[in-house]
Amino acid sequence: MKKALTLLTVIFFGIQLSNAQEVKQEAAENNPNAAEISFDKTVHDYGTLYVGGDGNCEFEFTNTGKEPLILSSVRSSCGCTVPQWPREPILPGKKSTIKVKYDTNRMGPINKSVTVMSNAKNTPVVLRISGNIIKKNEESLIPEKTVSPGTTPVAK
Repeated sequence: MKKALTLLTVIFFGIQLSNAQEVKQEAAENNPNAAEISFDKTVHDYGTLYVGGDGNCEFEFTNTGKEPLILSSVRSSCGCTVPQWPREPILPGKKSTIKVKYDTNRMGPINKSVTVMSNAKNTPVVLRISGNIIKKNEESLIPEKTVSPGTTPVAK
């Protein structure tokens, strides 16, 4: 009996929390002065990267609304993609960036998303990263031996 009562209580509070978030979102959408987030780009294409290459990129955004913009969460679609975002409010007209680092030790195609939740009227915003990670050619890793004119290579 206790388990059933506990389960019903958890379900009840879960529904209430869900409804509260929907009401909060509707209030932001109906507020003409609400913050609004505008990104310079929403897709970053790394192109072709080598294993261990630079997996960093940035998404610059501007608060084009009339109230301070607060990013409540920035979540990636998997653990190989790590976002960093500003925790302080972004004033109207000001710019900031979300930095994303992809783990380039994983070979193969990249197609990941980063979801940005905020108090903006156009939340959520989904950012995407794409590209391909390939293994470096082993021949390019071995330095070439050079022989100066007039010298003889030593055999081992």
